[in-house]
Amino acid sequence: MSEQPRCALIIRGYAGTGKTTSVGAIVRTLASYERPTILLAPTGRAAKVMERYAGIPASTIHRHIYVQTRSRDGMPATALAPNPFKHAVFIVDEASMIGESGGRSDEGGFSYRSLLDDLMEYVFNGVNCRLILVGDDAQLPPVGCETSPALDENGLRSGFYLTIATIRLTDVVRQELDSGILFNAHRLRLQLEAGDTSFPQLQLGFPDFQRLDGYDLQEKLEELHGRYGEDGVVVITRSNKRANLFNQQIRVRVLWQEEDLNAGDRLMVVKNNYHWLAQATNLPNTLLANGDVVEVVRIARRFERYGQAFAEAEIRLVDLPEVPAFQVVIHLSVLNYEGASIPHAELQALFEAVAEDYVHLGNRSAIAKAVKQDPCYQALQVKFAWSLTCHKAQGGQWPAVIIDQGYLTEELLDVAFLRWLYTAFTRAERELYLLNFDDAFFPAS
Repeated sequence: MSEQPRCALIIRGYAGTGKTTSVGAIVRTLASYERPTILLAPTGRAAKVMERYAGIPASTIHRHIYVQTRSRDGMPATALAPNPFKHAVFIVDEASMIGESGGRSDEGGFSYRSLLDDLMEYVFNGVNCRLILVGDDAQLPPVGCETSPALDENGLRSGFYLTIATIRLTDVVRQELDSGILFNAHRLRLQLEAGDTSFPQLQLGFPDFQRLDGYDLQEKLEELHGRYGEDGVVVITRSNKRANLFNQQIRVRVLWQEEDLNAGDRLMVVKNNYHWLAQATNLPNTLLANGDVVEVVRIARRFERYGQAFAEAEIRLVDLPEVPAFQVVIHLSVLNYEGASIPHAELQALFEAVAEDYVHLGNRSAIAKAVKQDPCYQALQVKFAWSLTCHKAQGGQWPAVIIDQGYLTEELLDVAFLRWLYTAFTRAERELYLLNFDDAFFPAS
């Protein structure tokens, strides 16, 4: 173990090269030396995947490094937690997802934060702590970035004054190539490295890697839901609009849901919210983070206000089963909204509409405080979670994945599409289906 200050290690490797095995071995080795080991990941689903292969608990980055505080006006706010650890090693998986503005939102306690900055500050505020960043730089970078800053050795060294090195795993474990998923993911990675943006040459003939015609989609979804359960299957697509369409069809044709929202629906939070967990106990912070998956336990009532539809519901966090179910108000219109979440202009219009109910308070500060505590203004923004964009699916893995090609011409083939496809491929654990893919992807068929 190096005695240099602010030590960090990057482990970069693509699917099938042994990152999972390496991290498991590191965790066991550190345990034998009685070094504290803290496992972190950007999303709850990624943390659960990490727990499974490392054998010890993992947390999201947000829930570990932030604590709940109050602002000067008494509103909930978020601050960086103190790092109480000594001689600890922090291992962060799926580091390609961490952006320099990964913690920002347009309101609330994260309005000024950079997740990468805060992670570095938190880790190295501890006594003699070390950091290992694990990731695949062929996957999609954070939104708004061309590369993944948390896997950039030179950038981390100069930006955070780290003593840092990189290990790059390049050899695919031979038995992994028996999997059609990993065989074809490996081909995509080599094509990316070569800068070749022609149609990928995918190879069929594997039981876990198959084409799927749109006419057979419903039957295949019913089969996969029966085999793996609702949480074991996802359709990955290229836009929020198409994800909405798939979610609507899955709910009606496969799950036989008729209402706009029902008990049992699985939803993904699409905007940070820390209002609804404020009454919870034994939580370091009350953040419902963008990317958290929740399940509807019960619908109490539906109502309309300010020209918008809402529902009072009881939900539970899928990736934190130890947290009891809790009450929220859900913004129903967001379920089928074509954007990622409500744009700032519409949210501001809602703010102003809600503010009219509090004009009797007399001054701007009191009115603003009341609006920010209003359940309709704080309504949880969620989307159905059976079909997701690739950025939303990133960090998670599912037993079965269906990838929707969407509209594609040869002119639209570029590095960004290949990274999108590679990231989507590597979300599948057991079965991968290519929905309505062009014949040009399969020259040998």
